[in-house]
Amino acid sequence: MIPFNKPCVIGKEATAMKEAIEQTKLSGNGPFGKKCTDWLEARLQCEKVILTPSCTAALEMTTLLTEVGEEDEVIMPSYTFVSTANAFALRGTAIRFVDIEPNTMNISPDAIEAAITKRTKAIVVVHYAGISCDMDAIMDIANRYGLWVIEDAAQALFSTYKGRPLGTIGHFGAISFHETKNFTCGEGGALIVNRPEAVERAEILQEKGTNREQFFKGMVDKYTWRDVGSSYLLSDLNAAYLSVQLQHADLINKSRLRAWRQYYDALTDLPEVEVPYVPSECQHNSHMFYIKTNQQQELIAYLKKHDIMAVTHYVPLHSSHAGKKFGKFIGEDQFTTTESEKIVRLPLYFGIGEEAVDDVVTHTQAFFNT
Repeated sequence: MIPFNKPCVIGKEATAMKEAIEQTKLSGNGPFGKKCTDWLEARLQCEKVILTPSCTAALEMTTLLTEVGEEDEVIMPSYTFVSTANAFALRGTAIRFVDIEPNTMNISPDAIEAAITKRTKAIVVVHYAGISCDMDAIMDIANRYGLWVIEDAAQALFSTYKGRPLGTIGHFGAISFHETKNFTCGEGGALIVNRPEAVERAEILQEKGTNREQFFKGMVDKYTWRDVGSSYLLSDLNAAYLSVQLQHADLINKSRLRAWRQYYDALTDLPEVEVPYVPSECQHNSHMFYIKTNQQQELIAYLKKHDIMAVTHYVPLHSSHAGKKFGKFIGEDQFTTTESEKIVRLPLYFGIGEEAVDDVVTHTQAFFNT
């Protein structure tokens, strides 16, 4: 069986975790946590990185930092994971789903602008498959209307738009270290803060609403309750695992990109199949390789018979029970549903061999050539 995914393991994670166990601090913001945030801040050239238990938690922090509430609306694509919407539903914010661009599966800037009302407070963009949204157009809209921009970059760590790392272009970014992502610690995430004036409050929100971080920095004699917040901290055990992954980030990216390119070169000219489109201004991180076909379920079943696990992806949120309860689709669903029903994601993970990719390619070609 060729699985769809295998969590990334370099082989040195156990040593780092053993070192974490032997130190005196296992909770969040420990030595390995600092090692990870320092590395990410240097690599991304951003104002601040805060490690969180998940990308979901990072998105929840953005709702507190932007102070969206029940009188507000937020615009986002319907084609995304539930966490993107759930963070705002928790605050009672009205969710306004809009259509995507069919070539990238990313949110349409035109659809965003058409959905803006006097209640709109934020735009959430999702960089699908690690390929950037049209950030110039989106930031222009946000600046003209005075809106927050939150980048759901769960799949996009180390992808870029015109040379800028995704997650660092909007006001806030959220990334994921879930086991399905390029770099992992099982469960984990990070908040990218791109506004200097928001850093102090973000640190307070992370520490349950206290200024505990300032206490550890020697800025105050004792810490107290200062704001709302929660325990948005990543254990130093998880951070130890993650630190090894980040140290080998280029090796991981190289392995994944090789497999992505192998798929792309072999399947580009296959009839009845559409491969991912990467705009010239974008550099992707080879997070996933998908094809589009009108025979989605038939292809998945065929590959399964040959011990290959291929999968679909999101069911558009506006069609779900909770999506109808907490949100509304604005404008025409011209592409979101029809394009989502074509997606087939092929196996891609660190260490997948050329022979395995060849096997997937061979059977995919056989399906369409019979």
